[in-house]
Amino acid sequence: MSSAVRPTKAIRAALKAASQRPRAQRIIQSSCRAYQSRCAYHNASTPLTSSASQQRPRLQALHQSLRVIQPAAASGSRMIFIQTQDTPNKDALKFLPNHPILPQGLSSPYLEYLSPRSTLAPPHPSPLAARLLNVDGIKNVFYGPDFITVTKDTETNWAHVKPEVFSLITEAVTSGEQIVNTIERKSGDGATGTTGQDGGNEADTLGYNEEDSEVVGMIKELLETRIRPAIQEDGGDIEFRGFETGTGNVMLKLRGACRTCDSSTVTLRNGIESMLMHYIEEVKGVTQVLNEEEEIAIKEFEKFEEKLRQQKGPDATAGTIGKGSLDRAEA
Repeated sequence: MSSAVRPTKAIRAALKAASQRPRAQRIIQSSCRAYQSRCAYHNASTPLTSSASQQRPRLQALHQSLRVIQPAAASGSRMIFIQTQDTPNKDALKFLPNHPILPQGLSSPYLEYLSPRSTLAPPHPSPLAARLLNVDGIKNVFYGPDFITVTKDTETNWAHVKPEVFSLITEAVTSGEQIVNTIERKSGDGATGTTGQDGGNEADTLGYNEEDSEVVGMIKELLETRIRPAIQEDGGDIEFRGFETGTGNVMLKLRGACRTCDSSTVTLRNGIESMLMHYIEEVKGVTQVLNEEEEIAIKEFEKFEEKLRQQKGPDATAGTIGKGSLDRAEA
């Protein structure tokens, strides 16, 4: 009888232990969750010490700050990341706020502000551009479709002005304020070019015009599809100012970061001119249309270029990279 009873007791003990195991597991799991909650609350209310960070290294990542900017006007529906991008022009920085910059219905693909007065003048005043040009050392603000290019003078260090510029752009984008306003120009107001505000009411010079000749149409199409994207990537834009049938000369104007870039001449000659001449046999050359300030800058650059040629020899070629280029000439 005793041999028959022992198996029965053993089976009952095993069944009892098995019935209690899930409950024990639930208790352990509940305790673990409660402990994790206490740890998370503790870390959120008090800074982690060196010992605490060693005990719970995975919780630290939950409290790291993210560089995410959320606009107040969006009510949590969208997040904005503002990126900063260098340009070939060392005095210009490109800011990409992942937010439309130009107002809808604007005929021009850009707006450029060259003076504090231009930011207040019609037809497109900009409070953000006014604040940016009020920063010491900032001399030019350029708006593209979805980017902002800010240009400083050569004496100013980016380390001194970049934090303030970034803060102003961030505040404007996150507050939901209108980047560019549109007001009606009065009869007494000066023309756009005289106020230092370029773009605005001007039509896109690369746009289709039924009066264009076949050659001009091909030039515009090539500029629009192949050249403008590269120029905008560098924080600028390009205008078509005309084509001289007799000489085969294409007249262009660079904007934004490319406007005051030392390598703009090289860009026109080695990039734009060579591409236009390759695809369109009627094109024989490219000329950059300059205003007075830009002409002075080009003359100074030519003097500098001649000085470098004297150091490197007559065989030195204009370029921006590589051994033997003008910018690698020894002092």
